[in-house]
Amino acid sequence: MGRTFLGLDKDGTPVTLSADAPLSLRQAVLVYDGEAKTYTLLPGSSQELCYLGDTALLEPATKVVLVKDGMVAVPRGQGAIADYANVHMRLAQLPGAYVAAELHTHPTALAIFLGSYGGKRDEHVVAVDVSRVKAAETVAASSEHMGADDAFGEQHEPEAKTSKSLLESAAERFDWVDLRGFAPHASAREAGQATTAISLGVWHARQRHCPTCGAPTEPALGGWAQRCTSEADGKRLLFPRVEPAVITAIVDHEDRLLLQHNSAWRNTGLYSVSAGFVEAGENLEHACRREAKEEVGIDIGELKYLGSQPWPFPASLMMAFKGVANTTDVRVDGDETLQARWVTRDEYMNELVAGRMEAPGKATIARYMIEEWLGHDLP
Repeated sequence: MGRTFLGLDKDGTPVTLSADAPLSLRQAVLVYDGEAKTYTLLPGSSQELCYLGDTALLEPATKVVLVKDGMVAVPRGQGAIADYANVHMRLAQLPGAYVAAELHTHPTALAIFLGSYGGKRDEHVVAVDVSRVKAAETVAASSEHMGADDAFGEQHEPEAKTSKSLLESAAERFDWVDLRGFAPHASAREAGQATTAISLGVWHARQRHCPTCGAPTEPALGGWAQRCTSEADGKRLLFPRVEPAVITAIVDHEDRLLLQHNSAWRNTGLYSVSAGFVEAGENLEHACRREAKEEVGIDIGELKYLGSQPWPFPASLMMAFKGVANTTDVRVDGDETLQARWVTRDEYMNELVAGRMEAPGKATIARYMIEEWLGHDLP
C-alpha cells in the first residue's frame, strides 16, 4: 500500500516508489540498450541523462557536436581557414556512445538535443556544451583506457598520458571557431545546429538562477528549457528570452543606399545599414523609424519586410526591413554613429575596390540586405 511499481532495475529487482520518499529518491532515468533492445530503470535526475527526448545517446545513429564559450568545435586544422574565402568547414562529430558515459561523471556538461533527421541513417544530433568542464590533473603513464583516443583513430605511445577524459580534453583535441567564422563556410543544416547550440549554451551559462525566486535552475526538456528547483515556486519551467532587434536598409527615391559607420566597430572601413533593439511597448516598424531618426536624422516612410536571422550575441533575433527615406539630409548623432553617406551602386563597388569601405561579414543578414539592393552577390 502507498507504493507504485515502476519497473525492474538492471539486476531484475522490482523498483517501487513511496509517495513520502524524499524528492531525490523519486527521480529515475530510463536507459535503452540498443544492442540488447532492453530498457533499464536507474536512479538519477535529468542532469544524468543518457536519454534526451526520445533519443538515446547510445544509439549508433546519434552524433554529438561540441560547443564551448560561444564557439563550436571543428576538426583540427580547420580553425586556420576560417578567414579564407570559398572553403568548406564542418562540425567535429563524436559518436553518442562515447559521450553518454561521460555525462554521468561530468554533471557540469550540458547536453542539448538538436533534432532527428530521418532518412536511411535516421540520424540524431546532440550538442554538448563543455564550457564548465574542468580538466583533471596529470597522472602516471598507463596503457589502459585508450578508448577516447582510439575513437578518432589516433594511436599514441603510452608515455606521457593524462587523466583527462574525452570532454576534458576537448579544448586541445579540436579547433574552436565562433559563429561568424563558421557559418559562412558551413552547410545550412550545420550552421543552424551551431546557432541553436550556441544560443542555448549561452543562455544556460548566463541564467543559473530562477529570475522570479532566485533558486538554482537545472536543464529541462533536452536543454531547451530550465526548471526552477524551488518547490515553493512550483518548480516552474523557464524558457530562453529572445531580444528583438531591427535592421533597416534605407534607400531614397533615387534608389541610393544609406551606409553608416558606428563607433562600436573597430574596423574603420566597415560600413553597414541601420540597426538597433526594439524597446518595450514598441512595434517593429516604429523601431526602424526611431533608430533611423536617432542615428542619422532620416525620416522613413514605407517599410518592407525582408527576413530575419537569429543572432546569438548573446540572444538577438534580427528582423530586416527595407525603408524608403522621406528626407535625405544626413545628421549623424556623433555618439553611436560617426559617419553616414548615400551611395549609388557604382559608387559603392568603387569604394569596395579601392579599399575605402568594407562590407559586412558573410554570416550577417546585413550583407544579404546590401546584396538584395545591389542585385548581385558581393565578392
